[in-house]
Amino acid sequence: MTTATLSRPRANPLTAGRLPRWAPWALLVTSMAVSAILFALVMLSEKSDELNLFGILLVGAVLYAVLIFTFAWLAEGHRRAVDRLMTTLITSAFILALFPLVSLLWTVIAGGLARMDSEFFSYSMRNVTGEGGGAVHAILGTLQITGLATLISVPVGLFTAIYLVEYGRGWLARAITFFIDVMTGIPSIVAGLFAFALFAMFFGPGVRMGFGGAVALSVLMIPVVVRSSEEMLKLVPNELREASFALGVPKWLTISKVVIPTAIAGITTGVMISISRVIGETAPLLIIAGFTTSMNYNMFNGPVMTLPVFVYNSYANPGTDVGAYLDRAWAGALTLILIVMLLNLGARIIARVFSPKLSR
Repeated sequence: MTTATLSRPRANPLTAGRLPRWAPWALLVTSMAVSAILFALVMLSEKSDELNLFGILLVGAVLYAVLIFTFAWLAEGHRRAVDRLMTTLITSAFILALFPLVSLLWTVIAGGLARMDSEFFSYSMRNVTGEGGGAVHAILGTLQITGLATLISVPVGLFTAIYLVEYGRGWLARAITFFIDVMTGIPSIVAGLFAFALFAMFFGPGVRMGFGGAVALSVLMIPVVVRSSEEMLKLVPNELREASFALGVPKWLTISKVVIPTAIAGITTGVMISISRVIGETAPLLIIAGFTTSMNYNMFNGPVMTLPVFVYNSYANPGTDVGAYLDRAWAGALTLILIVMLLNLGARIIARVFSPKLSR
């Protein structure tokens, strides 16, 4: 090592063309600390006892964006400075979008854990006016109505998507696509009124039954199933169809043995999305499925309780013991979220098991 090398000054990491790895974290901590100090001074000047946490995070994020852009401009140039600024903005947007979801989950879990006991999952609300009782009748009703709606919607939606992708040409296909787009934007209350008017024609104006609720939910599910299945079927390469036709396989067998198995993962995901879309609907079930405090296993006779209606009724019509009703409502909401999570987990497992294997 020569004397000239020893005497050469060591390069400054802030001017060497790239910020050190610790610099963004140091700037973030500094920004939040400065923001916290500013809000603490404001709190002391106003003699307030509450510290504005949201304001600290917001001002700290803005200050961090300014600092990271400035330091990156000085050390790395304009191009990387803009890149770091956009990365900061995108990350901030993601955290901002994630915050309501985390807050919602935290609130529901904190409010619902108090009644997540064996009694809640084994008793109904029959003859219960205060503490105690459960939502087993609502859980069973939700599973029954949603299951019937799925049995109605999946075949209709899947066959419609197959027709549009594999067979549909001309004015009929365009008309079906137009009406599917219209059905996608139908409010849930309109679906409930449709089901009520349909069954009132046969059973009278005061009809209340679980099957009617399933029909109302299927009106909301079918467009989602059609759209998701249609897009998944379009992603199947035409080379697979042509290879099957070249072997002399008829078209219907090609669709059932080649096209659908190839797209089954996406189709299953679309079905689960449609179920998640309707399982929490309240308005159509209030109209046609009705309200009851007892178990009802018959979907074609009498009102059937569901979890969304159970939660709504517990909040809207609490009895003398308001706290007990609110606890049951939070527990019902948490149960509904858990059901949706289990359905999505099951969809991922089904998609992994039935999707085509790429290994030879």
